[in-house]
Amino acid sequence: MNHTVVVVGGGYGGSMVAKELDSEADVTLIDPREAFVNAAASLRALTRPDWAHNAFFPFATLLQRGRVIRDRAVSVDPKGVTLASGERVEADYLVLATGSGYTYPAKPRHASTSIAEQLDDLRETHRELAGAGRVLILGAGPVGLELAGEIKDVWPDKHVLVLDRADQLLPGFLPEVRDELRRRLDELGIDVRLNTGLTALPTVEAGRAGRIAVTTDKGERIVADIWFRAFGVEVNTGYLADGCLSPLTEQKTIPVTERLNVQGYDHVYAIGDIVALPDPKMASYAMTHAGVVVRNLKAQLAGDRPDAVHTPTSERRILLPLGTRTGVGQLPTPDGVAAATAETVFERKGADLFTARFAARFGRA
Repeated sequence: MNHTVVVVGGGYGGSMVAKELDSEADVTLIDPREAFVNAAASLRALTRPDWAHNAFFPFATLLQRGRVIRDRAVSVDPKGVTLASGERVEADYLVLATGSGYTYPAKPRHASTSIAEQLDDLRETHRELAGAGRVLILGAGPVGLELAGEIKDVWPDKHVLVLDRADQLLPGFLPEVRDELRRRLDELGIDVRLNTGLTALPTVEAGRAGRIAVTTDKGERIVADIWFRAFGVEVNTGYLADGCLSPLTEQKTIPVTERLNVQGYDHVYAIGDIVALPDPKMASYAMTHAGVVVRNLKAQLAGDRPDAVHTPTSERRILLPLGTRTGVGQLPTPDGVAAATAETVFERKGADLFTARFAARFGRA
């Protein structure tokens, strides 16, 4: 009899674990969405609606043998998962991969909406954005800057202003990468102001056109036609708050061992944004975690001892395209991290925003 592996969450890490183990065990993937959403592509999906379908990959094509349950986990214990519908899913092995929530348009407004509804949202916001001359983005992290770059790529004449309370771009990255980023932003005409906050958020809903007038904490008045929020990651661990599996940290994350087991259980794993590790909450780290868990679960399913470990690193990696033609990056090398060329950023991410990689994972020709 095959062992059962239940994966809660079908994002970057969860879908990878489910796919890799599909031939090794009876896999069940639980996710409230109709499809995996490649968040890396959602910003381009907003500015180029004809391309937007590339951001969505239906779960129906992910597994050959396993099953996908479109539902939401409300509780997890060592023996399985309880769903919002009341259904109970028992498991020999559990992998928790529910990721984090983020503001629209980087992630969908509502996780459980259909692909068609999400595409309608993007098309509607595209129309509102197309008619806006002045765009305000709050948050100068990778999401805010990528959004600014995608907007300028399509509408070079729009005025795009990015505000952030932080005192530097990409803190923790190499100075030459930060300097190159500032140069590229200036080249594109993107106005980035650091050390700047607002006295109050705009009264108009984010992503909706309207007359936006706000005041900075320096007393400057700013007027825009549309604004986007690009800050505020929220880890999705509410279903663990009942303590039936493990206590959460103050940050609502899950303590794990070096093998990425939830502490106290050798058959329960957690990966990605929800784990209590110093790794950045980025897709590439979730997939690194997934690779460790796949190795360990394959060993356990074969009756062997799991020996794959994850060692968090202080080295930061990033690929940050600013539209389809330029961008900056930092990648590991045998001699430590180094700046990536704009050509490398384009080839590895900017050209298709990983669409080909996920097309292969989800069996899309």
